[in-house]
Amino acid sequence: MNLLLSNPVKIMIWAACLLLLTGCPSKPKEERPQAPGLVQVPAEQLPALADDLDADSLRRVIQQSLVFYGRVPPERTYALGHLQVRADRLKASLQEFLNLLNAQQLDSHTIARTFDVYRFQPGENQVDLLLTGYYEPILSGSLERTDLYRYPLYQAPPDLLTIDLESFNPELYAGKTLRGRLDGKRVVPYFDREEIDGRGKLLGQGLEMVWLQDILDVFFLQIQGSGMIELPDGKRARVGYAASNGRPYRSIGKYLLKKGALQREEISLQSIRAYLRAHPDMMDEVLWHNESYVFFRWVQDGPLGSLNVPLTDGRSIATDPEFFPRGGIAYLSSEKPRLDTNGRVIAWEPLNRWVLNQDAGGAIKGPGRADLFCGSGEAAEQIAGRLKHPGTIYFLIKKQSGDHGEAP
Repeated sequence: MNLLLSNPVKIMIWAACLLLLTGCPSKPKEERPQAPGLVQVPAEQLPALADDLDADSLRRVIQQSLVFYGRVPPERTYALGHLQVRADRLKASLQEFLNLLNAQQLDSHTIARTFDVYRFQPGENQVDLLLTGYYEPILSGSLERTDLYRYPLYQAPPDLLTIDLESFNPELYAGKTLRGRLDGKRVVPYFDREEIDGRGKLLGQGLEMVWLQDILDVFFLQIQGSGMIELPDGKRARVGYAASNGRPYRSIGKYLLKKGALQREEISLQSIRAYLRAHPDMMDEVLWHNESYVFFRWVQDGPLGSLNVPLTDGRSIATDPEFFPRGGIAYLSSEKPRLDTNGRVIAWEPLNRWVLNQDAGGAIKGPGRADLFCGSGEAAEQIAGRLKHPGTIYFLIKKQSGDHGEAP
């Protein structure tokens, strides 16, 4: 539908945008976290930069970021804290890093000589970041609704509007968009999870892509953002993120913690799933607490991240693009869980590796969060669901003169 039909309609849309930004009751109460200070790391403070994964996977993941940078204008800028870094400089950083990788010269001395290295200075009583994990689930599904397969995955609805607020006021709304729908001549928030799954607002419109066995499979697939569907004939097809309803992401783990249903130290994907299966009467209340809803599309390759390039196991991370550059190279230092045969954590082991910033997510907000892609299937789920550990991340930008607030 054309939103530029007349001046009265434009005025209504502008007013609705302001209302949604300032007066919408679904706006989360929590304020967006402010960025701690971005600091450049002196050479003598760099870690050893040892890598616990293979060089081939590092080459592959770098090439995927280079594919992304081959698609964007060289003058486009991406945030690194208060810096704005041009795409061509980020691309050059990747190419130089790849040269050093091929020459086996990724030692801390060479890195410090070649790159400016940045990390965020955490606030008092804070770690640099909290590292979590995500994965690509493999789920049973059907292209037709049956008694066994009753829960749909939806493609993006045609009435889902994306309003570019920057076009209204570039200074105030730079990079901001808004999701909603038309109700007569008014723009209103798009349907939330309770309206879609509880009241069937999208049923019967031909938007169902595939049907799954369990509403929890639908919910956690939306959290992961992509997945593999195994059909009754044994064939597999992959789905990827298409759009969201624009509603705020709300953690159901925090909700269960607040209600006293789970203790902080036991919260994981597995414990949340087990609790809801044991308390089906709580299912709707808990799931509907998260108003955010994700729509999917069929994809050939993948799983795809927000850069629309395939993710690499153990190498791709998701961060908040308001703080970290898309496609950028970083060094991650943290710990990973070692599990027994029953999936219980028996120890925490060092995790030290080069990673590429190739994804984003509704739950990954602020400079103190990073999400590591752990792979596909059940084994990856066991690791990703339990990975929740403090760590440090260092971003690399190829050296050049004149870094005084805006990196050219």
